[in-house]
Amino acid sequence: MLNVFSKIFGTRNDREVKKYRKKAESITALESKYENLSDDELKNEFNKLKELVQKEEKSLNDVLFESFAITREASKRALGMRPYDVQLIGAMVLHDGRIAEMKTGEGKTLVGSLAVALNALTGKGVHVVTVNDYLAARDANELTPLYNFLGYSVGAIVGGLRNDEERRAQYACDITYGTNNEFGFDYLRDNMNYDINEKVQREHNFVIVDEVDSILIDEARTPLIISGPTNHKNSNYVKANEIALKLELGKLIEPKNSSEKPSTTGDFIVDEKNRAVTLTEQGHENAEKLFGVDNLYSLENAMLSHSLDQALKANYIFEKDVDYVVKDNQIVIVDEFTGRLSEGRRFSEGLHQALEAKEGVAIQDESQTLADITFQNYFRMYKKLAGMTGTAQTEATEFAEIYNLDVVSIPTNVPVQRIDKNDLIYKSEKEKFEAVCNKIKEFHEKGQPVLVGTASIEKSEKLHKILVDKKIPHTVLNAKQHEKEGKIIADAGQKGAVTIATNMAGRGVDIKLTQEILDLGGLAIIGTERHESRRIDNQLRGRSGRQGDVGESQFYLSLEDNLLRIFGSDKIKGIMERLGIEEGEHIESRMVTRAVENAQKKVESMHFESRKHLLEYDDVANEQRKVIYTFRNDLLKSDYDIDSKLDENRLEYVQNLLSEANIIHGMPEEDFDYEFIKSKLQEELHLVVNEEALKSDSYENLESNLASILKEVYTKKMSMAAPEQKSEIERILYLQILDNAWREHLYAMDTLKAGIGLRGYNQKDPLVEYKKESYNMFIELISNIKHEIIKILFTIQLQSNEDREKEQEAIARMKEQMEEATEHITTNIAQEAVRNSDKKIARNEPCPCGSGLKYKQCCGKSGPKIGLVAGN
Repeated sequence: MLNVFSKIFGTRNDREVKKYRKKAESITALESKYENLSDDELKNEFNKLKELVQKEEKSLNDVLFESFAITREASKRALGMRPYDVQLIGAMVLHDGRIAEMKTGEGKTLVGSLAVALNALTGKGVHVVTVNDYLAARDANELTPLYNFLGYSVGAIVGGLRNDEERRAQYACDITYGTNNEFGFDYLRDNMNYDINEKVQREHNFVIVDEVDSILIDEARTPLIISGPTNHKNSNYVKANEIALKLELGKLIEPKNSSEKPSTTGDFIVDEKNRAVTLTEQGHENAEKLFGVDNLYSLENAMLSHSLDQALKANYIFEKDVDYVVKDNQIVIVDEFTGRLSEGRRFSEGLHQALEAKEGVAIQDESQTLADITFQNYFRMYKKLAGMTGTAQTEATEFAEIYNLDVVSIPTNVPVQRIDKNDLIYKSEKEKFEAVCNKIKEFHEKGQPVLVGTASIEKSEKLHKILVDKKIPHTVLNAKQHEKEGKIIADAGQKGAVTIATNMAGRGVDIKLTQEILDLGGLAIIGTERHESRRIDNQLRGRSGRQGDVGESQFYLSLEDNLLRIFGSDKIKGIMERLGIEEGEHIESRMVTRAVENAQKKVESMHFESRKHLLEYDDVANEQRKVIYTFRNDLLKSDYDIDSKLDENRLEYVQNLLSEANIIHGMPEEDFDYEFIKSKLQEELHLVVNEEALKSDSYENLESNLASILKEVYTKKMSMAAPEQKSEIERILYLQILDNAWREHLYAMDTLKAGIGLRGYNQKDPLVEYKKESYNMFIELISNIKHEIIKILFTIQLQSNEDREKEQEAIARMKEQMEEATEHITTNIAQEAVRNSDKKIARNEPCPCGSGLKYKQCCGKSGPKIGLVAGN
């Protein structure tokens, strides 16, 4: 019925496109009006729109037709390109805060420029996010003539920008291009600064995410983390790795009757579908014997069980040259979707150290999370979020549920002519690769360029060796050659070119074909394996057939491929056996292709649940992050009333003190424990108080009396500093206490999350338990911060100083020391060794870390605090 209804009335997507098409016709109707204007007249018309929007006399929707029509005309003059009507439709979808699904080669870069130009009219900044530095720099450079014509400034945030001044200038532009990692890390670093003027980002107004599926789906499982050295050490990785190798791999035996429970063999079970490892009862006992402990899951042994879990994952789930590579005696992560090396990134929760133990490379110290955020929560901060990609419909449910984003499929400007052939399935990988090589040879001899997609570095190098033996010239692009990515992909359309690419390396780069190549049949795509996600396969196919070009695509599979082996080779194997398929022969049928797609749907659903699960946990931390960062931003503002905040904290300190002394409302005065109050004030605040000064006839009066004494003593103490210096001291110390407490809280949250899954064995929902415990931890964190600031402010001593300039210098030194601490987040191990050394190092001696500098200029640079503020 639904199909009949759709054929008569069109799908929901068709109806949406129809509405946008009518608007596009209205924009096109304005074309003749603006064609007849001079450049200056056209610019003047656009400036009028800008003025109306910024004065809030008109909304962006009110000026959409005029803005798009002027931008189209400006694009013709500045870039020599006229956006098609379908590109106007795509741009309107973006403006509405939705995802525009447009095929490869449909000109998404130009589509984005129309929505960017409209939204930049507000003057609040527009961000355009791409998957890598190359695309960010390319798109910014290509579109700068258009944006400059319209009076806009353009910035680009790329990895080479190390100077905060330069980054701030790029963010201050009307339009800023950059990568998701750069934007996310800048946000985290901004919330570690001690001066509001040193922040590089401004408000999060409107963002367009290019290749939105890659950033918001594929990379959503990996949070952005800024980490530093930790005092919490765990040296069990080598021992855990040795034990993991001694344990026996078992199997899960499904029961014959549904009433019976499954049984297990061996010490542990590997669940390849869910990428998980579970110890059996026998495994628990053997692991306890090997570790020499009575109970592996007791509180004191929690880190042992965690280390063993990670060691088993490292050895039985994570594969070398698939999930990671060993490069320069280090474990480097391979991005599972792009095949690129993720330099500088480390697996969290001890997995990276487990892999280092497995491969026998140097095990780096554990790091502590200083600040973190997921891409889901970073991009949901923007007032308006939009995205564009060639493949989004398969993940439409996730976009709607997580980001509240609709997907609208935009029709192509010219009908697609690429021929997508059915999958060919072979019994073994050896037969499959032999068939692939024969097909590559056929294309190469004909002169038709071919792009071959592989699922891992290992498979691309295997294919490379076979092609070398067969003397077929080719180029390999995988994680090990990603620096040359753009050039290799751009050249993949040359006559006779054979290019092997890991997954979707090089996406975003056009493969342009000459008429000679089109006459030969266009670009041929060969997939050597189905990816877990249908989108990745569609992206590979989409490299061919851009703008109505001819082309073809086909996937070659084997029963030994991971996807088929784990998710359904039995059914296909049965079909092949019934048909009597001999070695070297294949089967080709739409039914088998559908079976493969069903397997992919299962994996996609599983990954969606995994990302959703991660988000549910991060949402807990995100609410806490918002509270801390909001208060931190308030502290950085020069007009923040810190005196009132400290009055509030002092009163809370007094109330907690009375509670500890068991003094409550309505209690008779003779039961007041003045001795406890006196000793506590002396111990915590170094404050000696006469009992007579404390005596009160009621709880209320005692509370008021104590608060007044504390305020009077504090006011007198701080009167030695000028008012602006006093506020600066209070602000800096508050920030330092807040940051230290927040970092320790993040470490505690990580530890809680690592072990919370075990609550499931006690019939408790781990997520509910995590929410409950993390909430209690957060309430305690806030209380501790308030308590600590009162203690610190009472125990510091202000040294009288007639020269106000010296006071200012001392405060500047404090800020500089704290900023250095933040700047050197990734403190190197040599520095840590120096600081932990028992030997006293003279300030002018050479630094033992080997830098060649004096100790005071190197590891001893953040030495003792001197000047206006010093501890008792």
